[in-house]
Order: sequence, then structure tokens, then C-alpha cells
Amino acid sequence: MSANELSIEDRVAVVIGGTSGIGRALAVGLARHGANVVATGRREKEVESAAAEIESLGRQTVRCPADARNRESIDALREAVVARLGHVDILINAAGYTFKEPTVSVDEFRFSALMDTHLMSVLRACQSFHALLVASGHGRIINIASLGSFLAFHQVAAYCAAKTAILSLTRSLACEWAEDGIVVNAIAPGVFPTELNRNLVMGTARGQEILMRTPMRRFGSPEELVGLAVLLSSDAVSFLTGQCIAVDGGYLASGVNS
Repeated sequence: MSANELSIEDRVAVVIGGTSGIGRALAVGLARHGANVVATGRREKEVESAAAEIESLGRQTVRCPADARNRESIDALREAVVARLGHVDILINAAGYTFKEPTVSVDEFRFSALMDTHLMSVLRACQSFHALLVASGHGRIINIASLGSFLAFHQVAAYCAAKTAILSLTRSLACEWAEDGIVVNAIAPGVFPTELNRNLVMGTARGQEILMRTPMRRFGSPEELVGLAVLLSSDAVSFLTGQCIAVDGGYLASGVNS
């Protein structure tokens, strides 16, 4: 493998849910490695902040808020990116949120809304950007899965169901779109405290149990996902598709840790 195969210099990446948490870390990380990155979300202020950080690294971007739950909004984002940057090589789907509630009492609408934000947003974005990724000649899709794609976590059934479905969708798209030259993979982060989950894991019994079951005995930092995202965005993964790589401090591999 040559160093050039690992380069994403001047590639164009779109990060849905890229204005906060893991998505923001990935957007900035890809920009640090030479990509022009469009980080989007619903909140204009956060879009502006992410864009300013990307530009401070000498990279190009587009300021275009978008709602992952609205197809017209995602299509408008696509057109804005093409108008400014000309093409798209990399799509990262990182939009999401969670809530903790006993499954016996969870409201159907609330459950469905979470599924829409996580699962259907991935489908919308992948469909919307498909033609551009084909035209790229080295299209790359990275979906953000979760430990919840593999395991149940207490009272977050909607989140785990959505993340399991995202993993299944990743595999299906990888198989269907291989003939289009698009590589589709997923990253399953371990527990990375962000605004999404900080109140559930920091200083709580839940957090202590997670640390006990993690061989590295610590939570992750979103920046620790960047190296893998760069790899999965590059030409080095020309024969790697339909996979989900866990970055979890050994959580999924562990049995007894003491």
C-alpha cells in the first residue's frame, strides 16, 4: 500500500450531523487530513461554527443547514455542495440522539421519531448522494453504528434498534452498490461522552459498569475515530466493504476483566 492510497487530499466530504459530537470530530479530522468538508445540521449557528473551524485549516466548505429528517432539505444540501465544490467523494452519516426510558411505556411516536432520525436519515442521504458518489469514481459512505448495533443497553431499545438497522442497511448498500464502485462501511464507537449521552454515563452507575467492562478502563475521545474514518474514506479500502469496525477499547472483545 502506498502513502498515496491513504490520501484524501482535495476529496469532498459531506458529514450529516457534523456540527457536534462525533460528527464534528470526524468533519474537522477529515479537514485536517486534506479534505474539503461540509459539516451540516439543523442549527445555523453550529453550522457556521463548524464551517469556520474547517476554513481555519485551509479547506473549503459550504454553509448550508440541513434537516436529516427532511428529503427536500438533504437534496437542497446536495445541490449547494455541487454548486460550490463541484463533486462529492465521501458521505458520513452521523446524525442522531438518544433517550432512556422503559420500553414498556415508550410512546410509539417517540420511538418512531428516533428511528426516523437515525435509520431513515441514512437512507435519505445515501439515496440523495448516490449519483454523485458513483460519478466520483471512488465513492465512500461511512455510517455511524454503535455498540448498540450488537448488544442491548438497558432502557434504550429505540436507539439500539435503530443502530442495529443501520448496520443491516450498511451491509445491504455495500452489496447493492459495489457494482457502482461505492464502498460502504460503518464505524461502531464505544462509549464516547458527548452532549448526546454525557448525562447517562458521566459519574453514574451505568458509566461505572461500562468502564468495568472496557479493558482499557476509560471512555473514548471522538478524535480517536478520525484515523479510521480517514482510512475508510481513502482508496486503501478498495476491497473492504460491508464491514463495521468497532472502536471501543476492547468492550465487544471482553469477557471477564478481573
